[in-house]
Amino acid sequence: QVELAESGGGLVQPGGSMRLSCTASGNIFPVSAMGWHRQVPGKKRELVAGISGGSVMYGESVRGRFTISKDNAGNIFYLQMNNLKPEDTNTYYCNWRVGWANYWGQGTQVTVSS
Repeated sequence: QVELAESGGGLVQPGGSMRLSCTASGNIFPVSAMGWHRQVPGKKRELVAGISGGSVMYGESVRGRFTISKDNAGNIFYLQMNNLKPEDTNTYYCNWRVGWANYWGQGTQVTVSS
């Protein structure tokens, strides 16, 4: 079992920055992938940013603005969001994969508005 706890969401102005955190606990290793997702209206939940092995992936709409990173201990990872846009408003879910088992956090709300 893996439990994920997200934090860092809230209200931010357009052009501002915010950092989300995800803390994993339980049987979290060996981890095969971790990442952040958000829900696109009318579509499946999309990958915002992810780490798998030594590879890093970003969604097209956030590439160049968002950065994913992980703590040296390996149980915490982050999403640094810069130059936020109103269309970034969403619930952000962290994901943790151990083998083929997939775990999700409950989500943290990010609202980008003046």
